[in-house]
Amino acid sequence: MRKPTLLFRVSVLIQILLRIPFLLEIYVKIKLIRREPHENFMKELDELLNIMATLRDPVAGCPWDREQNNSTILPYTIEEVYELAEAIQDDNKDAMRDELGDLLFQIVFYCQMSTEQGGFAFTDIVKNINDKMIRRHPHVFGDEKIDNAKQQSLSWERIKTRERQLSSDENNSLLESVSSALPALIHSLKLQKKAATVGFDWDSPGPVLDKIEEEIAEVRNEISDHIDHEKMVEEIGDVLFATVNFARHMKVDPEFALMSANRKFRTRFGYIESQLEEKGKSLDDASLEEMEVLWEEAKIKKGL
Repeated sequence: MRKPTLLFRVSVLIQILLRIPFLLEIYVKIKLIRREPHENFMKELDELLNIMATLRDPVAGCPWDREQNNSTILPYTIEEVYELAEAIQDDNKDAMRDELGDLLFQIVFYCQMSTEQGGFAFTDIVKNINDKMIRRHPHVFGDEKIDNAKQQSLSWERIKTRERQLSSDENNSLLESVSSALPALIHSLKLQKKAATVGFDWDSPGPVLDKIEEEIAEVRNEISDHIDHEKMVEEIGDVLFATVNFARHMKVDPEFALMSANRKFRTRFGYIESQLEEKGKSLDDASLEEMEVLWEEAKIKKGL
């Protein structure tokens, strides 16, 4: 199996960082439900920061931790996020607690390495996100009026674009802020969301579904004619892009939807394997018809 490239790893990390506001919103809701005493929270956080500093101590620290840098830690950060995603999909609260703690440790690790080089510290990133959340929620911390989540999403993007324009002399194209290093599925979703902030969007899901059918018809035409591979790549790309657009209109995260479909496929295929094994047969021994019967059987099983 090929190892993920550094560019892929960075793109996944960017995807993670783009979801930080969502994670923070969940965290705030949890804290409102069960607010920990301030002194206990600060005590535990101070201890975590001290543990990290000790692990990186040039004399008394851990040799492995001292050798790490941003690039070597990145794969572990990505791994932790995927483990957190699995815990969330499984609705495993204990695992979520553990994985969120592991992810917090990764953040502290980056901050410690930066501090050692005279860069940002943990308090800097906390202040930065605090300021950003207040700035991007003027309807909560200011006088602006926003009635629903859709209006808030549009407001968020407008504020984000304005911030980028004020802080950079680079290309201020609306889509310039969408990183091309993102995985293609997330990239297309971000492009569509950006375009929608200026009204370049379908009014309802129906026309988007029509667009998907139109793109599929073009794929069928390519199949019926002499197949041009490059043209087929283009047409299938259009189908995928339109499908992401439909998911967005239905308020479905296409990344998580595809992850769910993958998990469902693995579960059902695993059922086929287990049933064949009980019969003393292997996948190579089974016919397609036999596997299809087991697949349909798996579909009616609870949770499969």
